[in-house]
Amino acid sequence: MIEETSAGIVLFRKENSKNMFLLLHYPSGHWDFVKGKMEKGESTQQTAVRETKEETGITDIIFFENFEEWIEYNFQYQGELVHKKVVFFLAETKTNEVIISHEHLNYTWMDYNTAMEKTTFDNAKTVLTKAQMLLADTL
Repeated sequence: MIEETSAGIVLFRKENSKNMFLLLHYPSGHWDFVKGKMEKGESTQQTAVRETKEETGITDIIFFENFEEWIEYNFQYQGELVHKKVVFFLAETKTNEVIISHEHLNYTWMDYNTAMEKTTFDNAKTVLTKAQMLLADTL
């Protein structure tokens, strides 16, 4: 079995009084957060920042302390089983415009309830809910 570690960000911005979350449309059809594989020598936060820049063009990221959510899942890649661990951080941006990379089909900014409906995987919904709860407690 192949072991992989990735890092990503539940990225949000303020629009009026609402938190708007960024979801990316992946070629396999699902909607999820920014994330990507760690490169040698990177910390998980460095990976998350690099992937955010590569996949969205967004560079103004302010991390929230005390948010580090890990998920794990298995999938098949070229006939091999891959065990993937992904850590998600929570971060705010002031940037509205997304410059989407070749890795994705589309993007959208959505409020929490709409993002919950759009997000494909249950583990991502759990991460989004935890992010929303932290934001509700701190704002």
